[in-house]
Amino acid sequence: MISEKVKSLLLNKMKLSKKPGQPDLCVVGPVQLPVQLDNQVVTFNWYTWLRLDEKKSEEEVLESLTGASLASLQQSSVLVYGDFEESDQAVIRMHSICHTGDIFGSKRCDCGYQLRESMRKIVANGSGALFYLADHEGRGIGLFSKSLAYILQQEGFDTVEANHALGFEDDTRSYQDAIRVLSELRAKPVTLITNNPKKLAALQESGLLADNHIPLWGDISDYNKNYLATKVEKSGHIPLKEKLASHS
Repeated sequence: MISEKVKSLLLNKMKLSKKPGQPDLCVVGPVQLPVQLDNQVVTFNWYTWLRLDEKKSEEEVLESLTGASLASLQQSSVLVYGDFEESDQAVIRMHSICHTGDIFGSKRCDCGYQLRESMRKIVANGSGALFYLADHEGRGIGLFSKSLAYILQQEGFDTVEANHALGFEDDTRSYQDAIRVLSELRAKPVTLITNNPKKLAALQESGLLADNHIPLWGDISDYNKNYLATKVEKSGHIPLKEKLASHS
């Protein structure tokens, strides 16, 4: 049983996001999070959210935590910097979790580079938000399936072919919950950090108030050049032929 004192400390940091026809989201934050970014410590406001399978109050969410086994599931979160709600120019990154690239520093992709560089761009801009989307591993197929796709890629399949061979679509990611959380934090338009104008258009169709995008290329190597070329050729990413050519 959670004490009344603990509840009083937590409930004012919890908010239910409700939308007709969709499950409620319980949004928690802000939590001040100092982050080592290069040679400086930058303080972000950190929010997490939980999709609720049934209607609950904030207090009922707290009471159900110990039986929810949340550690066996995945929850997404967002780092917010500056006066995100009111600033005229804010940039955001919808970053899909990449266990191998973000944590281990794998050179098979450019995800780890994009994660850190997005944080740098947000801080340099003065306001922004980085959404870390935990159910997006392997473009939505999960870490275990991604490991199988990697084996196929070692045998000559490209990223899209490997996902298809396992019975998945090219990309099964959903941004619906992230857009809802964004709308709770900011009503003004944002600029999206992405190399994919199709992604911007798809997010706009889903309700994202974004009027522009910023490309984010870097950390191109012999290890990931085919992966990046597939993004350009099959996923609509902005061509970077001159950079990719230097590693051919």
